[in-house]
Amino acid sequence: MSNSILNTDGNSQNYGLLELSAKVEYALLALLELAINYGKKVTLTITDIAAKQPIPERYLEQILTQLRRAGIVQSQRGSKGGFLLVREPWEISLLEIVTLMEGERNEKRNANVLTIEKTLVWEIWERANIASVEVLGRYTLQDLCQEREIRSQENPMYYI
Repeated sequence: MSNSILNTDGNSQNYGLLELSAKVEYALLALLELAINYGKKVTLTITDIAAKQPIPERYLEQILTQLRRAGIVQSQRGSKGGFLLVREPWEISLLEIVTLMEGERNEKRNANVLTIEKTLVWEIWERANIASVEVLGRYTLQDLCQEREIRSQENPMYYI
């Protein structure tokens, strides 16, 4: 994963064209927790995930239900119950999760009033959309896990 794309310095961009919805953010945070524990084959409960990530439990329950219905996670009942990833973290792209949580977006163009200028604007917007799809498709949950590990080693937390 390239650090240039994950540039977090304040000067990189002052305006965010793409909106990161709470639904997508929470889904990615929950999936990151599940991905970190993937190799251990342990389930995580909603309470476990909410304790590590700032996600309201009721909202997390809805998100995990949607992810379960889509076949991204599975749930297990019982004393060792909880949630697990169905596929390996490297097989799940961020684009897949964004599309799942936000749904396909169909742009509506008014074909009756198609001017040269309007066509130019739509073409540029389409290029921006293609670029965002390419970036999100390039990164997986495994990439997030690896980057998290690198950053946690660079900035260890000290507890007193």
